[in-house]
Amino acid sequence: MHSKDSLGLRDVQAVYSGPEGQLWEMVMGEQIHIGGLVSSLDLAEKANIEPGTRGVDLCCCTGAGMRFLVRFRGVQKMQGVDATEKVVTVGRHRSEREGFGDRIQFTVADVCDTGLAAGQFDFAWGEDAWCYVADKDRLLAEAARLVRPGGTIAFTDWVEGPAGLTEEEADRFLTFMKFPSLPSIKEYELLLEKHSFTIDYAINTSRFEPYVDLYLEMLTKQLTYDALKFVGFDMQVMDFLKREMLFMQELAHAGKIAQGLFVARER
Repeated sequence: MHSKDSLGLRDVQAVYSGPEGQLWEMVMGEQIHIGGLVSSLDLAEKANIEPGTRGVDLCCCTGAGMRFLVRFRGVQKMQGVDATEKVVTVGRHRSEREGFGDRIQFTVADVCDTGLAAGQFDFAWGEDAWCYVADKDRLLAEAARLVRPGGTIAFTDWVEGPAGLTEEEADRFLTFMKFPSLPSIKEYELLLEKHSFTIDYAINTSRFEPYVDLYLEMLTKQLTYDALKFVGFDMQVMDFLKREMLFMQELAHAGKIAQGLFVARER
């Protein structure tokens, strides 16, 4: 597993409390993950998320995933956990505005130590966000603790692709994205098995390449002025963002980074 010890929770909080987080939402939409609604529907279908169930979204950001689950899958209750106060405040407002204030709750906490009662959820959920968590082992241990016996864990995440990253490539990519660690699909499988999950799906969605192409098209052709506003019209910063996203595009098309999808059931 590639890691960068100099990056941690404070770096992630800084991203999503400031203009960088707003920039990602502008380019990717309220569902800040590869594939948006297409990805969410695919994950929920593979995980067989049923009406009337209760779930916990770890690294929920503004709660777009929870609102999707309540609206499209009939989930009765969702509990979101995120360590960034700003996105939680936005999430509460959006959930209230959409009429889900009584079915969606938020907790500001470290997802590796949520403080929530054990065994109260039918499933744990995450969408392209666990890449921001340094200790994947503790995160999966907490997910296992929170779901009931026989419960489900369902998540997508950015992972090292089948072609593999060099140390130099990994360092540059992790630094730009503020990811403290990046496992492969196999490494996630081993952690899931360690925490007594039986794996149904551990696959590469093959969505990364076309979607990173789309984001670059939007950033460089349509939303350039809007993006510049977020960085104070600093052209040097904008040029840096373009270079690093082009590098990300190269990695994706070379099979060095990918979006993994995982569904597993607690034994």
